Amino acid sequence: MSQTAKADLFHQLHQGPEVLVLPNVWDAASAAVVADAGAKAVATSSAAVAWTFGQADGDNLAVENTCAVVAAIGRVTDLPVSCDFEGGFTDDLDQLAQNIIRVIEAGAVGINFEDGSRDPNLHARKIAAARHAAEKAGVPLFINARTDVYLRQLAAGDAAEAEAIRRGRIYVSAGADGVFVPGAADGELIGRLAAAIPAPLNILAWPGAPDAAGLKALGVRRLSAGTGTFNIAFAALAKAAADFLAQGSSDAVFAAAKGAPSLQKRFSA
Repeated sequence: MSQTAKADLFHQLHQGPEVLVLPNVWDAASAAVVADAGAKAVATSSAAVAWTFGQADGDNLAVENTCAVVAAIGRVTDLPVSCDFEGGFTDDLDQLAQNIIRVIEAGAVGINFEDGSRDPNLHARKIAAARHAAEKAGVPLFINARTDVYLRQLAAGDAAEAEAIRRGRIYVSAGADGVFVPGAADGELIGRLAAAIPAPLNILAWPGAPDAAGLKALGVRRLSAGTGTFNIAFAALAKAAADFLAQGSSDAVFAAAKGAPSLQKRFSA
């Protein structure tokens, strides 16, 4: 499938009828596992990718490393790949355009693009610059504009809701295809956000949030696991390592590993 066809498919997946569920990945191995589990697309988590490089999340990882992960994922699956592109790794619009070209050349057909603590008007200009760069590259890149009003507790209560909606509308006007509001978990709030923001709404898996069926009824179009999948995998590793160090039991290691996919076989095919 061509990159343009993948991009078109990724756009279509945000139109329903089902919620697009994305168990986020961090490398080629996790992407292969998620793809083989039946995912319709693959999306990275910037935090999980950064952690695999031994760095903290937050525009610390070099853009070339992020692009290398996207390229590696593209070698093991033909699904559409969306990259968590943080804040674009720069606030300089010309450099941002170059970074967008690089991630597209790596194979991405979508990006998560966060405002963080930045001025939302600056982020809107960055979205417009990213859109222009993608159009020049000839790929209909799905720009999922993330607003961190709830995640960073930039406001509270009614003020937070109003600000999330205001930012969502600004970002859509600037060229965003979708809006991501991580940290919103109350069903009634999510329903109001979905109704007020004129683009597919993305919700992050969060304690107390409705499941996919409930989110569909509220008008949500995308549900992301974020770092949840990474934490699941590494919680299992931490326990298995502690048990092995304490007992040195070969039988326990192999019992704990039961059900693991054969990636050697997968990548040799």
